[in-house]
Amino acid sequence: MNSRTAILAFCIGLLCLTGGARAQKAAPYPVVQGKYYKFEKIADGVYYASPELNGTPFPFGSNPFFGANLVVIVNKDDVVLVDSPTTPRAAHALLADLKGLTSKPVRTVINTHWHYDHTDANSVFGPEVQIIAHDYVRQAIEKFDILNNEPFYSSSRNSGRVLVARFQKQVDAETNPARKAALQKSLADAQAALREFTGDIKAIRPTPPNLTYNNRLVLHRGTREIRLLFLGRGHTGGDTVVFLPKERIVATGDLMESRLAYMGSAFFDEWIATLGALNRLDWAVTLPGHGVPFTDKGLVTAYQAYLRDVMAQVAKLRAAGVSPDDAAKRVDLRAHAKSFPDIEDVGAEPRGIRRLYAWMDETGRK
Repeated sequence: MNSRTAILAFCIGLLCLTGGARAQKAAPYPVVQGKYYKFEKIADGVYYASPELNGTPFPFGSNPFFGANLVVIVNKDDVVLVDSPTTPRAAHALLADLKGLTSKPVRTVINTHWHYDHTDANSVFGPEVQIIAHDYVRQAIEKFDILNNEPFYSSSRNSGRVLVARFQKQVDAETNPARKAALQKSLADAQAALREFTGDIKAIRPTPPNLTYNNRLVLHRGTREIRLLFLGRGHTGGDTVVFLPKERIVATGDLMESRLAYMGSAFFDEWIATLGALNRLDWAVTLPGHGVPFTDKGLVTAYQAYLRDVMAQVAKLRAAGVSPDDAAKRVDLRAHAKSFPDIEDVGAEPRGIRRLYAWMDETGRK
């Protein structure tokens, strides 16, 4: 693996890449700043929670050691969380920061899918909390040995050290005193976070949801309606879209991000179809599991085009006898860089291409 591919793998492994060009045009939202989380107020009682460290953003605005961006829904009597953080300590930090928003208790956690950065703090929540997800998520957590499987395996072992090395390289190269000082603070924060994270992951106890559904589940919290929708397989085999019809807000987990998503658990042709179903919902704002809020349905269409392109290019390379890891180095997706500026060069994240090869074998694709 060359250095550029290694960095790309690291970034997607930690899920910390920038949002797409369209997404970056979104208007800023009012912010409540906690110690570890920034809460952007999207609508009355609806907040987008991005992990940080002492208010200092990590690359592209989130602290990768705390995992995904979450959605907080403050209702008449309680709080609903969309996804849980990466570790128990991260969950306790979130709950402490939530006190700056509300004194109401968390009574529901919705896992959008089974990946570690959306479920690994489930164990923090007591029996009074309903943890809800698609049937597939419970099966995955019970059967997949997720702490010894991807994406957790590589991300937890390699990615933090790459982040620290990246900051160190930037510090060494910077000559402007002010920028150098800022980078040195980021480096110190990253080193501290890595030390904490190394200990934190030992406390993870994979915990499946205690309430599951198959196609659709509707929650009523006061006057708020919260729809949990399974629109089809895509990023994983059990992605939940959380739709607030009155507010016209969707929380998509990693089914649709404002940047390139990890593809190591994907069902590729179904993903394209499921994104079509997402765009048929009457939404005005998407709150993704990683990246930034966005309002342009065209970004979803652009990601469908990206998936079609990577499938087509990989099919040709596979037919020519190219190995998955070599194909990951050779695919050229720069035509999509306008929508997804995290595409800087030729190549793609290897775990996603390995999964694409496996999916082609599973489905008998040529």
